[in-house]
Amino acid sequence: MAKIYESDRIADVMIVEPQSFSDERGRFLESYRRSWFPLGREMVQSSRSDKTAGSLVGLHYHFHQADYWYVVSGRAQVVLHDLRLGSTTEGKTLEMEAGDNSGIGIFIPPGVAHGFAAITDMTLTYLVDSYYNPSDELGVAWNDPEIGANWIVESPVYSQRDADNPLRKDIAEYFLPRAVMRT
Repeated sequence: MAKIYESDRIADVMIVEPQSFSDERGRFLESYRRSWFPLGREMVQSSRSDKTAGSLVGLHYHFHQADYWYVVSGRAQVVLHDLRLGSTTEGKTLEMEAGDNSGIGIFIPPGVAHGFAAITDMTLTYLVDSYYNPSDELGVAWNDPEIGANWIVESPVYSQRDADNPLRKDIAEYFLPRAVMRT
């Protein structure tokens, strides 16, 4: 059985440590189950991202979409930042490694900005709980000093879209997500 726990840094972010079974043929593990995530909905789309060492993606966020990330091969530095107004962890940043050595999955709720840097050549699969919607694709600067991420790749390679993302302080309040109050 996988070990599943909430991040001690950002509310509603769930970390999964799958149980792995190995023999002379290789390895098997269960990387995702819907029942692991109380805030999750059915995942409707799966995508794959292959990146070369030194690549950086993010920071992206959504009002409505949750993501589930699993690094299939290689190693990544994952950075999450809670942008949700009214969240108990608003403004907190979480940095962690995922991949070959950690074997973890990460559930990212709506409103939490997320990005990663490829420490090595890597493959990341991600599941999302809604189909691509360009109006729900937002971003914040990956190198925003207010977020304070300590990216470990030197001279990262990133897209023009990510280069154009605004600083947190320059995002209008109506473009910031709100925390969902649980009862």
